[in-house]
Amino acid sequence: MWHLLEPLHAVLYYAPEAFEEAAALGYETADRWPSYFAWRAAALGPVGPVRVTSAFYGFSPETVARHVPAAWAVATPADVLAARLRAVDRTYRTLLGGETLDSPALAEAAGLARRAAEAAGLEGRPLAAAHAELPWPEAPHLVLWQAATILREHRGDGHIAALVAAGLDPAESLVSFAAVGAAPEPVFASRGWSPAAWAAARERLTARGLLGPEGTATETGRALREEVERRTDELAAGPWEALGPEATARLAELLGGPWLTIVGSGLLPSENTLGIGKV
Repeated sequence: MWHLLEPLHAVLYYAPEAFEEAAALGYETADRWPSYFAWRAAALGPVGPVRVTSAFYGFSPETVARHVPAAWAVATPADVLAARLRAVDRTYRTLLGGETLDSPALAEAAGLARRAAEAAGLEGRPLAAAHAELPWPEAPHLVLWQAATILREHRGDGHIAALVAAGLDPAESLVSFAAVGAAPEPVFASRGWSPAAWAAARERLTARGLLGPEGTATETGRALREEVERRTDELAAGPWEALGPEATARLAELLGGPWLTIVGSGLLPSENTLGIGKV
């Protein structure tokens, strides 16, 4: 379900329509990070860099501090949230077309996804809780996007909990992820960790026996990452257990068409940072 829902959410960070809406608010759009931090953090309110660094986890504190709280000097979180929905509306209309958006199938998918999102436990899930507290839009395709957003942040919050339990700090979480071959190290350069911080994280993981001298994961390191992913899945299971196997299977069936359209559009990056590269 995560593979199906993540692309439906993530178009916000790559679509030309989203950059146009961000530029209209006053954000720089030469790269995606000024609008990314605004789009994703706005549900938390006008928070500072410490809370965003904590909630986003994988970014260096220095990278976050370049964008937060500067984002709120450009536009208020309320204005960002309104522009975010406009961006998603425009993007979905471009990618899926009005016939799909007005279809009974999409309305059914939106209803099922909302049921799953509303069943998500929010304890210790700051980003999921912040998005769950937002009012639901009326249009089915925007309901679908908001449900996908709540569910992806619910899973992400749980993933952070699994990383913390495994003793992997933010830099180590990325180094260990690259070490098992999930993505090349340069993919993570945008998270802002300096070469010295990356090397120090690698040294700490090597000292724990999680990396070999060449920087690839040892058997112990691979086992730890597998445990993190297994625990992440377990922590993300609640909404789908509440929805039930038949309704979950029906939602997966309904999402197939939009998923193929969005993933096949070339809009999203091909690397595995979205978790969709091997599907």
